[in-house]
Amino acid sequence: MITKNNARSVEQEAISILESDSEEKEEQLDQLAAKNNITIYVTDTSGNALYNCEYIATTKMSTLPNEEFLRYYKEAQDNGGSTVIEFKGNHNKTFEKQNGDTESSTEAVSAPQPPQADSSIPQPPEADGFVQNYGQDMAESIIYVDVLTSDNTACVLMVNTVLTPVSATVDTLRIQMIWITVVMIILSLLIALVISKKVSRSMIRVNNAAKKLAKGDFNVSFDGKDYREIAELSETLNQAATDLGKNEKLQKELIANVSHDLRTPLTMIIAYSEVMRDLPGENTPENVQVVIDEAKRLTNLVNDMLDISKLQAGALEMKLSEFNLTDRIQKVLERYNKLKEQDGYRIDFEYQEEVYVCADEFKIFQVIYNLINNAINYTGSDKRVLVRQLVREQIVRIEVIDSGEGISEENLPYVWDRYYKVDKTHKRAVMGTGLGLSIVKNILELHHAEYGVESILSAGSKFWFELPVIEKEEI
Repeated sequence: MITKNNARSVEQEAISILESDSEEKEEQLDQLAAKNNITIYVTDTSGNALYNCEYIATTKMSTLPNEEFLRYYKEAQDNGGSTVIEFKGNHNKTFEKQNGDTESSTEAVSAPQPPQADSSIPQPPEADGFVQNYGQDMAESIIYVDVLTSDNTACVLMVNTVLTPVSATVDTLRIQMIWITVVMIILSLLIALVISKKVSRSMIRVNNAAKKLAKGDFNVSFDGKDYREIAELSETLNQAATDLGKNEKLQKELIANVSHDLRTPLTMIIAYSEVMRDLPGENTPENVQVVIDEAKRLTNLVNDMLDISKLQAGALEMKLSEFNLTDRIQKVLERYNKLKEQDGYRIDFEYQEEVYVCADEFKIFQVIYNLINNAINYTGSDKRVLVRQLVREQIVRIEVIDSGEGISEENLPYVWDRYYKVDKTHKRAVMGTGLGLSIVKNILELHHAEYGVESILSAGSKFWFELPVIEKEEI
């Protein structure tokens, strides 16, 4: 079943074949009819078949009654050699041979109703007769009739096909579209349900673990691995839980250490003050000096805590100036002369030339002082500390080296934290407050300076920082 345009195209191609000089007209017409599923029927002017290419099961042009053929032929001649016979609606046109009579029961739209057939007119020998649109309740058929000359002989070309009405096609497509839409909606809902349940399963697990984390359970584990985004979120939350656990541990240690460092000098001050009050003759300069020293220690601790709070809050401003860094280090070392005399410490300073830098002089003083204090607190039994100044490519590097037990590689990232202790049982020296390295870190970061620590177990530690060098002539 094809459209009128297709049928018209087949008709024109069949005319071209018949009017050509080809010797294979029958084969060409048969191929054309088979290709388009259409009937091509060629007769002489008397109705005798010349070429019969029938490919429509419901139409047998070879059974066309003679009077019907003559009517088509006459109508084509009257119309200049071509006419179109259309059949529409749900009527059937049947010519059957029954007891010598033939019945006609279908309307031809483009031609008047043919008269009742006479039994005296000879009929085709087929028992089934000519059936047009058989079984097509709403089908539409069409016959193109052309009178032409082929091989110098007049002939009649009839191209017959069954058309599908547009309304029927639209109705069929509409029904199919409705069913397809319903099926696709159901499938989409099912797929969405499966995917959502699969995705939400991981999200529910992550959410439940997050609730535990919010309640302070830092040992919780996030194991969402189904999708890349969920896996990345789980890794991030696992890292956050680990960091929070470490921070909580450090916070507890910080509170314990601050409490201990505050309580010790206060206890000493109260004890010596009560002795001097209650016992005659104990009001000696030595006892008074102990009270003064413990008060200074308490003051230093409070000042360090205030400094680190300001540094971390960004509230401490820098006062940049150019100064002699080598000379500043030597002045810091002069503070330890008494310590070297009384306790036998050896603090050496190695340098090749004096260097100048642009920085906050007082804060760099704090950095050097705290690094030397830390080295003295943790140096080995030889009580040796080395301060080294190296200059390379306009960068000065200050190294403070001790000969202590060293720090393991896994503990190195935490030495800059407040009150962090590699050995939890180690007692800090009297001069330490536990905040020195944290203050060093914040001051150097404020200067955008490079810094770090290198250590080998049982071989001591090396703390260092770097600053840009200023030429002496620029000062």
